[in-house]
Amino acid sequence: MITVTGITADNLVHTDIDLDTTDLSSYKWIWADFNEPSPSEVKYLEKTFHFHPLAIEDCLQILQRPKLDYYEDYTFYVTHHVRKEGRELFKEELDFFVSEKFIVTFQLTHSKEVAYIQKQLLTQYNAENWDPYFIFYRILDQIVDNYFPLIHDIEDRLAQLEEDNLNKTTAAFIPELMESRHLLLGLLQTVTPMRDLLYRMLNSQHLEGVSKRRSYFSDIHDDLLKVSEMITSNREVTTDMRDSYLSLNSHQTNNVMKVLTIITSIFSPLTLIAGIYGMNFEHMPELTWKYGYFLAIGLMFGIGLAMYHWFKKSGWF
Repeated sequence: MITVTGITADNLVHTDIDLDTTDLSSYKWIWADFNEPSPSEVKYLEKTFHFHPLAIEDCLQILQRPKLDYYEDYTFYVTHHVRKEGRELFKEELDFFVSEKFIVTFQLTHSKEVAYIQKQLLTQYNAENWDPYFIFYRILDQIVDNYFPLIHDIEDRLAQLEEDNLNKTTAAFIPELMESRHLLLGLLQTVTPMRDLLYRMLNSQHLEGVSKRRSYFSDIHDDLLKVSEMITSNREVTTDMRDSYLSLNSHQTNNVMKVLTIITSIFSPLTLIAGIYGMNFEHMPELTWKYGYFLAIGLMFGIGLAMYHWFKKSGWF
């Protein structure tokens, strides 16, 4: 679907503009949104707006790296936004063609950030303070703002996981921890290229629209730096949690093995004595002793008690 909004010279907002019958030059500027367009609608990118074939090709390819390309009278941007469904994060591409006279947004999958800014523009009776680069800024700002709830959700999950780690087995704890690390990695792979894109925009000498609102775009860049730091910090937390949990498990295992080793060490000589006198050979003088049984039991008890005290004195208990 293509939605076209036009701003008149009097800063009035016109909607439902037909690309085939409307003279777009009569508007101060326009916003054309290609929302999950059909192949026939994609052709308007070339037929009506005369965009470069390479830029159109980038729109149709899935998940290009965030970037900007300069063309004669417009700039082409590739950005990424994140969509969450259940416990899964999906990275989606959102493309922009921006000039002083128009902004064209192209989304192969629906972007709630674009829909939100569209709704805000349509509520404006007078759009005097709006222009294509302001639309561009607002959408980017909304994309970056939506990163924070995702990170906070992961932080809450890690906090809950850390509280419950003593009650979880390795088979339950490690997969949940690795899932959080995977989500953080997916976010980092989205945020880092976006941060680099904003840095390039802020340091470009060819983007007058960005220069006019440098403080706004700089704020987005600062937010992306903050998001990157939060992601990196949380990944370090997951590493520490994993190492601590494995160390604790290893310590507990060692304690169990130590106890079993002590028990085995104590019972080994007792088993030897019991084995010797359990052979029932005919000529074993001790078998005929009146107090042989009691002597063997006493010897076994004495050896066991002596070894127990020796291990305790050695610090094994």
